[in-house]
Amino acid sequence: MQSGLFAVDVGEIFVNLFNSMGFMNGEWQNYVMLLISFVLMYLAIVKKFEPLLLLPIAFGMFLINIPGAEEVLWGTYPVDENGVTSTSYDSVENRGLLWYLYFGVDKVIYPPLIFLGIGAMTDFGPLIANPKSMLIGAGAQLGIFVAFILAIFLGFSVAEAASIAIIGGADGPTAIYVTSQLASDFIPMIAIAAYSYMALIPVIQKPLMRALTTKKERTIKMKQLRQVSKLEKVLFPLIVTLVVGIILPSSIALLGMLMLGNLFRESGVVDRLSTQAQNGLMNTITIFLGISVGCKAKGAIFLTTDTLLIIVIGLLAFIIGTIGGLLVAKIMCVATHGKVNPLIGSAGVSAVPMAARISEDVGREYDPQNHLLMHAMGANVAGVIASSIAAGILLACFGGYVDGTAVVEAVQAASAVMA
Repeated sequence: MQSGLFAVDVGEIFVNLFNSMGFMNGEWQNYVMLLISFVLMYLAIVKKFEPLLLLPIAFGMFLINIPGAEEVLWGTYPVDENGVTSTSYDSVENRGLLWYLYFGVDKVIYPPLIFLGIGAMTDFGPLIANPKSMLIGAGAQLGIFVAFILAIFLGFSVAEAASIAIIGGADGPTAIYVTSQLASDFIPMIAIAAYSYMALIPVIQKPLMRALTTKKERTIKMKQLRQVSKLEKVLFPLIVTLVVGIILPSSIALLGMLMLGNLFRESGVVDRLSTQAQNGLMNTITIFLGISVGCKAKGAIFLTTDTLLIIVIGLLAFIIGTIGGLLVAKIMCVATHGKVNPLIGSAGVSAVPMAARISEDVGREYDPQNHLLMHAMGANVAGVIASSIAAGILLACFGGYVDGTAVVEAVQAASAVMA
């Protein structure tokens, strides 16, 4: 009777080892996604395009598409007696690290916490000093509603179309927040599209800004904004939260956290909380959010016709949003007899503060002494508020269509009336 090492078939050991290797279990989609992750990491590291989120997203995508790594990092899905594999987040067995990190996305925890940090870093002074900037922020949401109609036309459900449309707001956390509640399967495609377009703002916006404004308009110098008092800055987040919360409660999770962070900043009595929200908490949640989103970009799910359509519609939404902001600013320029530089209109999208910097950069190309940054920041933070409100509208209007219950209830109500 053999025992110990001599009882082991050495050949079988090597066969088992070989069969367990990733390349034996990988599919072509995995390798395509690995290449895409390398491209995104290149853009983040070399080109410095939105690196704080693009890099962890790309690395999460890289990890989950390594053949054989999914079961270790995510867990396994159970298979029923008919051989059908479950795709439910809650049904995952032998859960791994990425499953636990993704909990914050699935349960809609990370996006509001990101907004808490954004609020603590944001000065709403330029918007308070020039409330008309809200018109630009509202105009820049045009892309959301155009994209929604286009997505419906292309065959997406209303809930899916609402999730795709929110890309036009140029706000990654808002896009993830809406999508996680309306079309969770689309999270990786929509998040990657949103952050990619945010990273490409200089490439996308500058040609549009030059095409839609004249040289004379681009050299307009705007009057310096008035000094905003501390009382105004403290009251602003309270008033905005109360008014918007009463009218549109579905937006309160994002907007409330944004304004809480800003209240930390402006009150001046909780510097430790403000600093933590801006730095430690914000950085930690950014890492978790990026990796969590990236880990859902599995090749077999990501490489589909729907993904291509989402990317195209998202780009169109972003372009139309930029055009909407520029057109509103041009109207304001005419209405004020040349006192508003239309270049600040492109900052109406909520990519803070990059969009505002682009307005400053293009303005200084034509007049090095022309400083538009503070005026553009007013439009930029208005865009953040407007995109949160737009998200609340989409959730309030189409949240009932996620599982079809609204449709069923409408049909039942109509049948009862006819009976």
